[in-house]
Amino acid sequence: MRRMSEDTQPAGDRSSWISSWLPTWCPTSPAQLRNAEEKMLKTVQRPYSRQHVRISNGNNLWTIAFSTHLLPSSPPPAPSRTPLVLLHGFGGGLALWAQNLDAFSGRGPVYALDLLGFGRSSRPQFSTDPGEAEEQFVTSLEEWREKVGLEEMMLLGHNLGGYLAAAYTLKYPNRVKHLLLVEPWGFPARPENPNHYSIPVWIRAMGAIMSPFNPLAGLRLAGPLGPMLVQTIRSDFKQKYSSVLDDNTVSDYIYHLNAQTPSGETAFKNMTIPYGWAKRPMLERIHQVQAHIPISFIYGSRSSIDSRSGCALKETRPEVGITVIRGAGHYVFADQPEDFNQTVLQMLARTEEKQS
Repeated sequence: MRRMSEDTQPAGDRSSWISSWLPTWCPTSPAQLRNAEEKMLKTVQRPYSRQHVRISNGNNLWTIAFSTHLLPSSPPPAPSRTPLVLLHGFGGGLALWAQNLDAFSGRGPVYALDLLGFGRSSRPQFSTDPGEAEEQFVTSLEEWREKVGLEEMMLLGHNLGGYLAAAYTLKYPNRVKHLLLVEPWGFPARPENPNHYSIPVWIRAMGAIMSPFNPLAGLRLAGPLGPMLVQTIRSDFKQKYSSVLDDNTVSDYIYHLNAQTPSGETAFKNMTIPYGWAKRPMLERIHQVQAHIPISFIYGSRSSIDSRSGCALKETRPEVGITVIRGAGHYVFADQPEDFNQTVLQMLARTEEKQS
C-alpha cells in the first residue's frame, strides 16, 4: 500500500500572528499529537492501516482503515459489507473511537478519519460564511470518498460529525446507505423568543466577553497550564476510558487535538450563534434526505442534548429510528461502549437485511 508521510502539513495553511505565537507558548506539536493518538490506539486489537489521504488544495485527511486497503491502487479486498465511516465531533479526533473500532471492524470494513481542520488532518483557512464553511467540510468528505474509492457507505457522525454527515447525505444521497446520527449538534433552530433571563447573569456576561474568540481559545491561552486544565475540567474523560486506559492518555490526546492552530474550530464558531445554536439548523433541511435512506438517531439518557430533534423528524418520517442508551451522556460511544456498539451493529444489520 502506498504510504504518505504521517507528518505531512497542509501547504495552504495561513495563520495570524497570534496562531504563530501560540505554539511557542503551548506545550504541543504535531509529533506530540501523533504520540498521544498512538497511545490511544494501542488499545485496539484488530490490525488497521493508516494514511494521510490527499484531497484538493494541498490538503489531506488523516485516516485509519480496518479490513481494507486505503487507496484503490492497492489490490481490492474480497467483496464484503458496505463500509462504515465514522466522523468525530467538535474538538475530537478519530482515536476517541478506540472502544468501538474492534467491534465495528468485526462486522466489515471501517474507516475513521479526522475531519478537515481537526486532529491530524490539514488545518486550512475556512470561509467566514457559514454556508460556505459547511460546503468546504462536505466537499472534503466527497473528495476523500473518491480518493479512497468507496461507492457507498454507512455514515455515522457524532456531534458536529452528525451535522456534517447529514449535510453530506443531502448533497450526495447515492453514496449513503444509512445515516446514523449520534447526539448530533446543530439540528434545532434557536427559539424565536428564548428566555434570556433564564440564563444566569454570569454566563451571559462570560458569553459576551468570549464571543469574539474561538470556543477553545482559553485552552491555548493557558499555555503550559493547558494540559492540567484539561485534566481538571474534563476529568470525566479518564473515567470514560478507564476500562482500557489507566493514565492521562485521553486528557493528553484531547489537549493536543485542540492546542494546535485552530482551523475547524474557527469554522465551527462561524457556523454558530451565541450559546451554540447553528446558524443553518439541520432540522429545517433533513426532511429532504431521500426516502430510501434510513436515518437513525442515538442519544444518551444523561445528555444535555435531548431527543426532540429526532422525534420531530419522526413525526413526518415514521420509519426514523430513535434509540436512547441508558446511563450515557453526550459521549455515548465512550460512556456505554458495549451498549453503543451493539446498538449500531443491530441498526446496520437491519439495513443490510432490508436492502439485500
